[in-house]
Amino acid sequence: MRISLRALRGRPPVVLLAVLAAVLTLPSIPAEARAGGAAPTARPGAPGPAGGGSVTSLPLTGGRLLVGRTARRFDLLGVGWDGPARALAGGTVKVRTRDAATGVWSGWHELETDGEDGPDAGADAAVTTAVTAVAGRAPRGATAPLWTGPSDGVAVEVTPGPAGPPPGLRVELVDPGEGVRSTGPRSTAAEPSDGGRRIGHQAPRPEIVTRAGWGADESIREPEFVYTGPVRVVFVHHTATTTEYACSDAPRLIRAIYQYHVQSNGWRDIGYNFLVDRCGTVYEGRAGGTDLPVHGAHTLGFNTDSAGVAAIGTFVTDLPPADLLTGVARIAAWKLGLTDQDAAGSTRMVSGSDGSLYPAGTGADFRAVSGHRDAFNTECPGDALYPKLPELRTEAARLQGR
Repeated sequence: MRISLRALRGRPPVVLLAVLAAVLTLPSIPAEARAGGAAPTARPGAPGPAGGGSVTSLPLTGGRLLVGRTARRFDLLGVGWDGPARALAGGTVKVRTRDAATGVWSGWHELETDGEDGPDAGADAAVTTAVTAVAGRAPRGATAPLWTGPSDGVAVEVTPGPAGPPPGLRVELVDPGEGVRSTGPRSTAAEPSDGGRRIGHQAPRPEIVTRAGWGADESIREPEFVYTGPVRVVFVHHTATTTEYACSDAPRLIRAIYQYHVQSNGWRDIGYNFLVDRCGTVYEGRAGGTDLPVHGAHTLGFNTDSAGVAAIGTFVTDLPPADLLTGVARIAAWKLGLTDQDAAGSTRMVSGSDGSLYPAGTGADFRAVSGHRDAFNTECPGDALYPKLPELRTEAARLQGR
């Protein structure tokens, strides 16, 4: 299949690392080798009764046009490499994809290369280093992922930063599968807002869809859990995925993010502690207990004593639905209330990374409900969601009885 490169005309010189015309074949047929590149490698999830999905890595060979076939469609992609997380800082990565249903190619999308979500030193970072050392691989870096929906073709254009192209450049194609079936409970029931005995200003717990409820493949994450101190800040994010989705498809989106965080980024688990869909449904993120202070990988430099709540969607220009805002307020109120933290208050945190807005060891004041951009140079949680944070604080404080 020939791909038009008309969109590249008039651009400054770039390194065209790969154009892959991917044609869907029977699932049992492996991908063919492409000219000048090694064969792709697939990292499947556990083959559970409902299917655990997979991540397929396609190597990007500099200055060559690579054309091949892939046996699996994908719904999410990103570009990874061997080396530091910021190895592509100052560079650009652009992708376009082919719709599996219509065959129409999308426009070019630019991926974030700065690693704005991620673990601090220790925790995930230590696990990643140990795992990659055993596997004989360098530490991994990766762009932010892009949700594409069902796709069967991809083109990638990379302009390296000042450090040049890192080794092991590859495009990672994620098929979230149908989810692994589990006998565990699919959700925890909500507590009544006017009943039960609660301590201090503890808000009622909202209904939370468990990891079993969204079909997590537990075999791909690290088995142990890492905890931090009492949660004093909830950082609000958006996932930068599609905003127009059926709420019944939210588990598929979450599985794709989970697989990318673990299998492409090399993290111990999904980075967020909780996720909320457009209908206001709250989902358990990182494993370890929703009522415990699980150490996440969501806000570089400030993952300690905090929790990350991700609104599923992209809220740069699209306004967040009212139900989504309600869901975020409910989980923030409950999580902060577990340690009697005022959702409308403030607290002082100490940075754990020079990659954040504050050098490592520097103290910074945060509202108890803050946005990702308050700690990192990013547009997250989007220009349409960030101005809603004062309303979220007010509602969360009301739920705490303040």
